[in-house]
Amino acid sequence: MGVFSNKIDREQLKPGDHIYSWSFLCKIPGIYVGDGMVTHFTRGAGQEIGTGTVLDRLLVSSSPAHDLDNPCPKCGDLSKNEGVISSCLDCFLYGGELYLFEYGVSAAFFLAKPRGGTCTLAASDPPEDVLRRASFLLEKGFGGYNIFKNNCEDFAIYCKTGLLVFTNLSVGRSGQAASYLAAASAVVSTPLRFMTTSMSGLAAVGYGMYCVSRLVSDIGVRRDVSKIPVETLVAYHSVSEPEMTGNINEPEKTAEMPKDTAKND
Repeated sequence: MGVFSNKIDREQLKPGDHIYSWSFLCKIPGIYVGDGMVTHFTRGAGQEIGTGTVLDRLLVSSSPAHDLDNPCPKCGDLSKNEGVISSCLDCFLYGGELYLFEYGVSAAFFLAKPRGGTCTLAASDPPEDVLRRASFLLEKGFGGYNIFKNNCEDFAIYCKTGLLVFTNLSVGRSGQAASYLAAASAVVSTPLRFMTTSMSGLAAVGYGMYCVSRLVSDIGVRRDVSKIPVETLVAYHSVSEPEMTGNINEPEKTAEMPKDTAKND
């Protein structure tokens, strides 16, 4: 792997890896759990993605798809499944190339990457923690799919780091979503565009703003994140903004349900 490509061979895969493939302009990420299987988060074929906009009808499903008359002998028919699912690597890739998402990269390397959503400054937890989260969420679920707040890359990044964004002013943990917003911001919002009239100057200013916006949105840089045990995540999934903070470097542990603090008169 390098600055321009994260492509890897199947022989290089290790359980707990955050992998992805490209489908048109969208990146389909998941957690490789070993034995040729991948756990990932999908909205399901024909299902809304949670924006309440025309995007619900324009964006394709991230569920593996096969001819109904010839389903995968290992996975069966997954075309109508949604939520956290398990599929074989062939179904997950669906003919696409295999890439590895990188963790713990330097700021210089992060900025050198021309495409967002392929690496993060945040460090990965040990593989056993990653696999435990993926297994737990496969059974319990990861909430409703939302392309900006709770998408397939958010799932993979949470499995790898245990980090959650706890502000309504965020776009989730997804570097892909952040990079799209960074690109739009670079085009329309910077006053620095008035400092030059040349095309090369405008391009340099726009790319600089794009890089800075990506960096400050990265899960490894942001301060509006907290390390949340997976049991707590599931228990509080009905809460849109978890009231849980703490040192993100603390080891993950099972959280207790809050106790009633009301006092008797």
